[in-house]
Amino acid sequence: MPSFSKTTLALALLAAYPVFALSAETAPAADNAPSATDNATLNTVTVSVKRLDAARNGLSPDTGSSVYNFDRSDIEALPLGASTPLNQVMLQAPGVVQDSYGQLHIRGDHANLQYRIDGVMVPEPITGFGPAIDTRFASQVNLLTGALPAQYGYRTAGVIDIHTRGAEMEPGGEIGTVIGTQGSREVNGSVGGNHGDLSYFVSGSLLENNLGIENPTSSLNALHDHTSQGKGFGYLSYLLDANSRISLMAGSSLSHFQIPDRPGLSPTYSLLNTPAPSSASLNARQREQNQFQILSYQRSEAGPWDYQISLFHRRSTVDYLPDPVGDLVYNGVASTIHHDNDIYGTQMDASYRLNERHTLRMGLFAQRENMTIDNSSTVFPADANGNQTSQTPFSIVDNNALKGSLYGFYLQDEWKPTERLTINYGARFDQVNTVTQEHQLSPRLGLVYDWSDRTRLHAGYARYFTPPSTEKIDTTSVALFQNTTNALPSDANTSVRSERSNYFDLGASHLLTPNLTLGLDAYYREVRNLQDEGQFGNALVFSEFNYAQGRIGGIEASANYHEGNFGAYANVTRAQALGTNVVTGQFNFPSAELAYIANNWVHLDHDQAWSGSGGVSYRQGPTTYFADVVWGTGLRNGFANSDHLPAYAQFNVALARSLELGKLGKLNARFSVINLFDRVYELRDGTGIGVGAPQFGQRRTFYLSVSKPFTL
Repeated sequence: MPSFSKTTLALALLAAYPVFALSAETAPAADNAPSATDNATLNTVTVSVKRLDAARNGLSPDTGSSVYNFDRSDIEALPLGASTPLNQVMLQAPGVVQDSYGQLHIRGDHANLQYRIDGVMVPEPITGFGPAIDTRFASQVNLLTGALPAQYGYRTAGVIDIHTRGAEMEPGGEIGTVIGTQGSREVNGSVGGNHGDLSYFVSGSLLENNLGIENPTSSLNALHDHTSQGKGFGYLSYLLDANSRISLMAGSSLSHFQIPDRPGLSPTYSLLNTPAPSSASLNARQREQNQFQILSYQRSEAGPWDYQISLFHRRSTVDYLPDPVGDLVYNGVASTIHHDNDIYGTQMDASYRLNERHTLRMGLFAQRENMTIDNSSTVFPADANGNQTSQTPFSIVDNNALKGSLYGFYLQDEWKPTERLTINYGARFDQVNTVTQEHQLSPRLGLVYDWSDRTRLHAGYARYFTPPSTEKIDTTSVALFQNTTNALPSDANTSVRSERSNYFDLGASHLLTPNLTLGLDAYYREVRNLQDEGQFGNALVFSEFNYAQGRIGGIEASANYHEGNFGAYANVTRAQALGTNVVTGQFNFPSAELAYIANNWVHLDHDQAWSGSGGVSYRQGPTTYFADVVWGTGLRNGFANSDHLPAYAQFNVALARSLELGKLGKLNARFSVINLFDRVYELRDGTGIGVGAPQFGQRRTFYLSVSKPFTL
């Protein structure tokens, strides 16, 4: 079950949030509590005896923030185990809401997620129906949110901090396969371990099914929804001496998606001498490729200094291939689109222990990127009202290129004025140069107080600066499409701006018994130039825009219980996210909706009033039983997001068993059922701000996975 480790958080004045983590070094001990190795206590982060690993942990302080931790056993306790996509792992944490295309919304943000692997930030991809990062290579995944310390910048709704496998493994690995309904087939394998000063881990998977993108209808099987996905990851680490090491990480993913068809639609436009194909037989597709490499040098001096320097590179491409006739006659435009984003940069983090009460942390970040957008669109001529005036289409080429840079510096101090109180204060300065040239000095303050041996309180304030994601900047040339069937609703074309916000967080974590931890947290964010995203075109690529102002707040509560062979967790969140007055990207909005939003506060399309998750696991001999649920009251829909979809709940169950097969050794088997009761629920209905086609949740699906561990 999800555990809570590292620095705890959460107090809550009005409310409730995740059960925050108690660190292995600073967690208060409960009266008469068992030792840290006893399963009945709070789970804690396992810190390697190697000094370098402890130093790396010192470079990622969680003081004043909310942390939700999934170790390897937590991931295995999910119904799909290590086959669970990373975004679905995150759904088990408080304040995380699911959306179509595998998107996550954390604490009222559309995306704004930062991924770190072993402490190094990985530039985000252009898009992704299936996460580019495979869960299998993670030994531990931490979700950090709230008022983050100064070392975290740019994408701050949530930091998904992944620690790689390898060093903790005995030489060996595992090969496996997963088969299921809806045409599901997967093969996977991993190998890792350490030999002397060398640690390594390599994993890969090939997946194929008919569940690539959410079904736009309520039927069990979607039309034209096949996907094939390949992912790979490799990690090497070498100890140069007792105090330093060098490591190399590389990952790659390649995914092909069919765009699901919606039967029964009527063509809107007509093509000369060409009959309109059935809307159930269109053949639009999308291809996504992501790859990254990270080279790091880490040193832990004999004195007070620890530091890590990394070089990184990421390339992300998306290709949308339309149905040349179908897209044209149903949508009025058939666009062949290619996006290519190439990013490279460096990150440095250092800590200096000034004395027993003060630890200084500082760091630099710099990246450069090149973005190219090739868009060749076929459209019909149209009058001022959008009515087709000719059955003969013509082509428009709308190619663009963007170059950008992002720079940042931070300095912070972890001060312990007393044994019970920790104050983390600092600031960071950031500068962005893309379609906008902006900068900001952002102060941060976090306090953690051990009220008693069982209760920890925290409070935090953070000034955030969120530059626009270059890969999501809409470069459409509005004028080129005037008097065509792809004319945009308005002609405003303002470049997206950086978001600036003040974030307040207050929470508590309480060890009610040695087996039960309760958490409570409240947060509020006041935003200027609130960033949001929408899918405004045919390609499933999101475009950013800004509301002039935003107000986001919520209350979160959670509980975690573990005793012997039984574990359980539960989370519930009440949240609200509002914005007013669209000030950039207005060309994507109908005039009536723009006028309404200009004078009213509206719900963001991803705002969900209530959400939650929970699960249980029980081990009986060689068999373990699992069950979990994800539920919510529905995302927004309708004119200006004035309504919301019906509530939903998805129940999943599984059982796993280890089999001893004599000379063949150990075999692990797992049977899982996703959406046990086959409940039909709609994530999106095609209405609302920036919403494309309808999308329904996954119908009941059965999986059988078998894996064979081996040693070297």
